[in-house]
Amino acid sequence: MFTLLFVEDDESIRTALRLALEDEGYNVVEAADGESGIALFNQIAPDLVLLDLRLPDISGFEVCRALRRTSIVPIIMVTAQTDTTDLVNGFDAGADDYVTKPVVPKELTARVRAALRRTQSNESSISANKSLSKIGDIEIDRTSSIVRKGSAEISLTKTEYRLLIEFADHPGMVLSRDQLLERVWGYEYLGDSRLVDAHVRRLRVKIETLPEEPQMIVTVRGMGYRLIPQ
Repeated sequence: MFTLLFVEDDESIRTALRLALEDEGYNVVEAADGESGIALFNQIAPDLVLLDLRLPDISGFEVCRALRRTSIVPIIMVTAQTDTTDLVNGFDAGADDYVTKPVVPKELTARVRAALRRTQSNESSISANKSLSKIGDIEIDRTSSIVRKGSAEISLTKTEYRLLIEFADHPGMVLSRDQLLERVWGYEYLGDSRLVDAHVRRLRVKIETLPEEPQMIVTVRGMGYRLIPQ
């Protein structure tokens, strides 16, 4: 049984979504504020975190950053905010995905299943064609899931790593946002382009010399993204 940590200050929302998730067979542990959420996270080591961005003590962004210092566990933001800036800030803090309030239980459980499926999958089986890949000065060691830029190791979330692998496995090929949603997030119909765009932006910040003028992962207007072979 997977254990989920749900950090949300609204008790009615927590209860409704906990019941929906428990019906799917998950064990759900609740926290009503950020500090309690961090403490529980360290105690129970959950398989996935559902995190409200607006909490009464510290923000969900701060909680997310705190969890990311020690863990790559999947984090799904639960937010009433649909503003792109908030979503980007959440992804910058280390979140993997988001759902907006009012939350549709079936959509939430589908996202949770997809996130846990990604976590369980063997990275080497996804990219068994090579144990080592190079893109310019970026080196991907698939055996250890370590990425280096020159001699320095780059810290990527699991989602960012999978996104980079997808590009590395298809050099020169245009990958649409729908293809990336299906291959990286496991969604055939959930999610929207902001999910892909925000993670591509964050990946560029980490691997490009000039993220605002990308030379490796370029935008193909109206189609998607393409990795330029170096």
